[in-house]
Amino acid sequence: MKAELSFPQELVDQIADKVIEKIKPIIAQNGNHEDDIVFDVQRLAEYLNVSKQWIYERSHLKEIPHIKKQGLLRFRKREIDKWLDSDKIPAIDTPGTILRSVRQGRALPNKGSIVYLKP
Repeated sequence: MKAELSFPQELVDQIADKVIEKIKPIIAQNGNHEDDIVFDVQRLAEYLNVSKQWIYERSHLKEIPHIKKQGLLRFRKREIDKWLDSDKIPAIDTPGTILRSVRQGRALPNKGSIVYLKP
């Protein structure tokens, strides 16, 4: 027994558009496996450009986020990146930066500071 279904092309196109709309975020998310990376000590040392001893010391002192399973140290890249960003030092506002902001009509970077500009 054979059954055939026929749908108007417009309906098929609508369904296809909906499917594409739903899977685009999934495809985009799957393309970024970088955050799923798990480093061992050697790979993390290479990533951070430090010695393996430095990694062992920081892990022992619990200064670096890590996972210890069956005596093996592992490090999630996304956690290491967050850890690195936690010590980020913001850029300072130089007179040139402030002047550019004023010329471009943006708010001053330091709202509480007084800026004197010579004409």
